[in-house]
Amino acid sequence: MLGEAQEPGSYYVGVDVGTGSVRAALVDQRGSLLAFADQPINKWEPQFNHHEQSSEDIWTACCVVTKKVVQGIDLNRIRGLGFDATCSLVVLDKQFRPLPVNCEGDFHRNIIMWLDHRAVSQVHRINETKHSVLQYVGGVMSVEMQAPKLLWLKENLRETCWDKAGHFFDLPDFLSWKATGVTARSLCSLVCKWTYSAERGWDDSFWKMIGLEDFVADNYSKIGNQVLPPGASLGNGLTPEAAKDLGLPAGIAVAASLIDAHAGGLGVIGADVRGHGLACEGQPVTSRLAVICGTSSCHMGISKDPIFVPGVWGPYFSAMVPGFWLNEGGQSVTGKLIDHMVQGHAAFPELQAKATARCQSVYAYLNSHLDLIKKAQPVGFLTVDLHVWPDFHGNRSPLADLTLKGMLLLPLCPVEWLEVVSPWLCNFCIYISLKSCFPSPSPGCLVTGLKLSQDLDDLAILYLATVQAIAFGTRLIIEAMQAAGHSISTLFLCGGLSKNPLFVQMHADITGMPVVLSQEVESVLVGAAILGACASGDFASVQEAMARMSKVGKVVFPRLEDKRYYDKKYQVFLKLVEHQKEYAAIMKGD
Repeated sequence: MLGEAQEPGSYYVGVDVGTGSVRAALVDQRGSLLAFADQPINKWEPQFNHHEQSSEDIWTACCVVTKKVVQGIDLNRIRGLGFDATCSLVVLDKQFRPLPVNCEGDFHRNIIMWLDHRAVSQVHRINETKHSVLQYVGGVMSVEMQAPKLLWLKENLRETCWDKAGHFFDLPDFLSWKATGVTARSLCSLVCKWTYSAERGWDDSFWKMIGLEDFVADNYSKIGNQVLPPGASLGNGLTPEAAKDLGLPAGIAVAASLIDAHAGGLGVIGADVRGHGLACEGQPVTSRLAVICGTSSCHMGISKDPIFVPGVWGPYFSAMVPGFWLNEGGQSVTGKLIDHMVQGHAAFPELQAKATARCQSVYAYLNSHLDLIKKAQPVGFLTVDLHVWPDFHGNRSPLADLTLKGMLLLPLCPVEWLEVVSPWLCNFCIYISLKSCFPSPSPGCLVTGLKLSQDLDDLAILYLATVQAIAFGTRLIIEAMQAAGHSISTLFLCGGLSKNPLFVQMHADITGMPVVLSQEVESVLVGAAILGACASGDFASVQEAMARMSKVGKVVFPRLEDKRYYDKKYQVFLKLVEHQKEYAAIMKGD
């Protein structure tokens, strides 16, 4: 039931900080978006694998989009504000001023982004400790988590950053501090990215073992010694200064935050599915897997009891849905990978021109082009001889191996293709042709940086194979979770890639599971608004808010008649990584 304090016209503001933009939405108590705005934010890559942002730039963008979505409405009807953001690391001094996270000393760039991989040496050393906290991150800590980044700062920027630092925030917690002046951290951020335990708190022995005993000595004041569950109301609400910046009334409730993917999970996983013919109807919410797919893909599964899945992060208690354990699988830079494969192809200018002429996005055009060239066969069968391994930025789950690279398996390597070799992928991708893949006795060839022909058909099929590879990666994660004890029957997709019908259908076909899409495509923003609704007191619990504000929009069922084909392709998919490891072992051998 709706709380007594809630009026029919109550609104909530959700703010989502992604990799490349800040977005905001005005949402009502039924979860409907009434207004939306977005604003790009700056990113810097001063050297390979170093990715940085500015907290001042991000806060300014938050203010711009929030003012836009509340323009022209009665501000007294806004009951709460919720933030979500990428799990990037924000560094401030003791007076809350930005500190540089770069060798250039540019204090404006005070954020190490989530996808930054500078701390490879540090994470290797952390994993070599085999400390007990690592069992809660799938047995192996990712370079994208905060401990290795903190250690990198101490070892590389001691004078300009580390010794001056007063506060290390996860970006979602920085935003809630900026809005309220409260330095309390969200349980979501600390449990998922900082090794905090909801049951036991910080583990002193871990920080001492890895060389960051500084935090223990000051009682964790720099990284958080007050922890609140997501959706809890912070302090006295929005400060007058932040209210002026955001264009909102002072004192409205501000919620403890969520990581962006977790907000997406909150926005979709609790929807009422009755009447849609889904296996998860009548089953507990633990039968659902939320897949948040944007720049990267995150796979959120919850359970009543802790389940340890090798190579999958968690279990984290109450990190997304209160009272449930969370396991989080993931694939790094999936959205960026699709862009990379398409934009790097020789036919991309032609694609751009044709898509522009039709007033379509390049992906809408590619989808329609695939429909044209598939003829009588299902579109997925166009890749019978083309197979991709998608880990161009390492494997997050379930192999937890950041050394893996992308691979493309071709049936044949014609000599004339050697004339169009290009460096567009040579830092990322290994192209392999094996004689076992075609009936003739012709030898295969091993080439790095090989470009496909300049035909638009080839580009479309490469795009399709890349989308399929991401779906096969999801299948691999699901199988690992099922083997460890999860029972998953239905996928709930949200995020930018879920707007692509080909991406959605391939996930249904390749996993063999139905895919539920939300009524509101901006489910991450709905999740952020749910936080604000909870902080306002208008709902008795997060679960109640989820049920009220999440709605099913469309269900996509798998083409079960194609199962045998995708099972075969999946066998090839698994062989790709097996072969890559064999090649690496050969090259490392004496």
